[in-house]
Amino acid sequence: MSVEGNHTDHFKIWSELELREFPEKFVIRSLECPDRGFSISRSDGTIEKLHGDTNTGKPAKITTIYGVVGTIRLLAGTHILVITSLKEVGAYLGFPVHRVTSMKFLSCNVASKNLSSEEKRDEAYFTNLLKVVEATPGLYFSYETDLTLNLQRRYKLAKGWMRKPVWKQADPRFVWNRNLLDELIENKLDGFIIPLIQGSFQTAQLKLGCSPAMVTLISRKCTRRLGTRMWRRGANLEGDTANFIETEQFLDSGSLRSSFLQVRGSIPLLWEQIVDLSYKPHLNIIHHEETPKVVERHYNDLSQRYGEIVAVDLTDKHGDEGKLSAAYAAEMQKLPNVRYVSFDFHHICGSSNFENLQLLYDQISEDFEKQGYFLVDEDGKILTEQKEIIRSNCIDCLDRTNVTQCYLARKSLNSQLQRLGAISSSDCISMFHEDFEIYKTLWVQQGDEISLEYSGTFALKGDLVRYGKQTVLGLIRDGMSALSRYFLNNFQDGVRQDAVDLISGRYTIKRGHPSPTIHNGFDSITYLPVASALLIGGLTVTTVTLNQGRNGQNLLPSILCAGVTAGVMAMVKTNGRLFCSRPRLCGLLNARSTATAENDNIKLEEVEPIQSQEPLQMLPYNKPTTSKKRNTTVVTHEEPENQAEEIEL
Repeated sequence: MSVEGNHTDHFKIWSELELREFPEKFVIRSLECPDRGFSISRSDGTIEKLHGDTNTGKPAKITTIYGVVGTIRLLAGTHILVITSLKEVGAYLGFPVHRVTSMKFLSCNVASKNLSSEEKRDEAYFTNLLKVVEATPGLYFSYETDLTLNLQRRYKLAKGWMRKPVWKQADPRFVWNRNLLDELIENKLDGFIIPLIQGSFQTAQLKLGCSPAMVTLISRKCTRRLGTRMWRRGANLEGDTANFIETEQFLDSGSLRSSFLQVRGSIPLLWEQIVDLSYKPHLNIIHHEETPKVVERHYNDLSQRYGEIVAVDLTDKHGDEGKLSAAYAAEMQKLPNVRYVSFDFHHICGSSNFENLQLLYDQISEDFEKQGYFLVDEDGKILTEQKEIIRSNCIDCLDRTNVTQCYLARKSLNSQLQRLGAISSSDCISMFHEDFEIYKTLWVQQGDEISLEYSGTFALKGDLVRYGKQTVLGLIRDGMSALSRYFLNNFQDGVRQDAVDLISGRYTIKRGHPSPTIHNGFDSITYLPVASALLIGGLTVTTVTLNQGRNGQNLLPSILCAGVTAGVMAMVKTNGRLFCSRPRLCGLLNARSTATAENDNIKLEEVEPIQSQEPLQMLPYNKPTTSKKRNTTVVTHEEPENQAEEIEL
C-alpha cells in the first residue's frame, strides 16, 4: 500500500560514500557504484563529475562518509559539508530514516593568503560559524524517500512523482540545507543530493492488546525564518514566522494509514525581545504600516496549504505578553475566515492542572471534529481528508505549545485507533497503560528536541505531558533549563544566530563589503570581560576592606570601593545590551533573502497545495465579503488561581 508503489519504483540516493583526499582535490564516489562520483578542486572549489578511472595517485587519506549536505563559499574559497556519522531512528512508509549525528566541513581555501588583514579576521569568524553549523541538532533524512511531505500531500501527487530525484520531490519550505545545494544541482549530481529536515522524528510500536500499530511523530521546521529563541521572534514583512513547525502524527496499522497535522509558529506580528542581561527582557511591538498585511500574508499562505484555520493563542493576558496578545487579537478581528481562540495557559492550567485543557477543547470541539484526519486504505484509496488545521502558539512556541498539541493529538489518536479497529469505540489510549506511557514519551522527546534547536535547552513542563502535573524533580529540572536558557540567550545565541543566517543564505558573503564583525567601530564582545573583571574586582576589594575595617579610617576605602562597584553595576544594567552576544550579520526583521526566494520558486520544485474535498475559496481580507465570520473566543477559568509562582516561559 506504499504511496511509492514498491521499493523499486522510486529514486534512491547513494548511501555509503568513499572520500579520498588528494593534495589538489577531494574525490567522493559511491561504494555501491564506484564509477559514480565527483571531485572538488582544493584550489578553487570547482566540481567535476568522475569520468573513467579515478586512481590517479595515492590519496593522503581515505574515509567513509554517509552523504553530502552541500557547499558554501566564504572569502577564501569553498567548503563542502559531509555527513560523517548517523543513526537509524526508525522507518517512514517502510523506508529507513536516519538522524545526522556528526558533520564536517572540508575546506578548499588555498586563496586565504590573498586576503587582507580585515578579510582574514572576517574569514576566521565565518570559519568559526561553520564549526557551530557542524553541531546543528535535529537533522533527519532518508536515502529512499522524501521526509518534507506529509502523508496527505503525498497521496495528492501525480503518478510517477517518486521516480524524480529526491530533492525535486521535496517541499522547499522544510529543506534545511536548500541554500547549500546549488552547485550540486548545477552539476546534476542528483544521486548525491540529500534534502535534510530539521525538527524531530520519533516512532514506536503500540501493542494495544492484540491490534498493534506504529505511531510516528514527524516535526518539520520551516526554513523561511530560522533562528534562535531571542533573535528570531514574530514575523518578517512577508509573513513568515519564527519557529514555524508542521507536526504530523502518523499511524500505521498495516491495512490502514492515518495522519493528523498541527502547526505552531510565533505570533505573526512584528515584535522583538532584545536580550539585555535581565531575566525577562522587555517585549517591544514594532508599529509598522505593513502589520495588517503581514498577518494577512501569513494566514493566506496557511489557508492555501491547509484549509480553514483555528488559531489558538496560549499567551498570558497580563504584562508584556498580555499587550502582545491584545495586539494579536485586534489584528485577528480583521480576518473573517480564521477563528481566533485565546486561552491563558498559565492561569487556567498552572503547574498541576493539565486536564484543564479540556476547557480549550470544549471551545474548539466542533472545529476539531470537522477538521478530521487523513485516512487511506491498503489499496491507496483515500477514505477521509483533513480539511482544517489548528495553529497553536505561546511566546516561544515551545513548552505550553507542546503540552497543548500533545493533548489535541491524543484526542485525534483515540479517533484514529477506533477507526483503524485497534480499539473499540468505548476505549481510549489511556486505558492501555504501557502504550500510553510510550506515547507520552514520544511527545516529551519531540518537545525536548524542538526546544533544543530553538532555545538551546530541553523543554520545560515535560512533566505535564508525562504525569499531568508538575513534580518536584520536574520543577528542579525546569529551573536548571531556565537558567541555561538565560545564559545561552545572553552570551551565546548571537553567534548561533549568525551561523544560521550564514548557512541559510540570509547573509551573503561578498568581498569589498564592510566587515560584519565590527559594531559601530568597536567589537562588542570585548566589553563583557572588562565589566565582569571590574565587578568581581570591586566586590572582592570591598569585601576584603570591610573585613579589615575596624575603624572609620579603614572604612572609607570600603565605601569608595562599594560606590565604584555599584556604579559599574548600574552602568551594566543600563547598557545591558552592549554586554550580550548579538548577531552581527543580519537584522531582526530581514525578509527572505534573494537566494532563498529563488530556491522557493526555481531551485526546488514546489508541490501543489492540498485541496480538500471542498476547496476553500480565499477572499481578499481588505474587501467586503459574504463569508460567515468565524467566532473569536476567549476561554476563561472561573476558579481563582491558587498556585505557587512558576517559571515564565
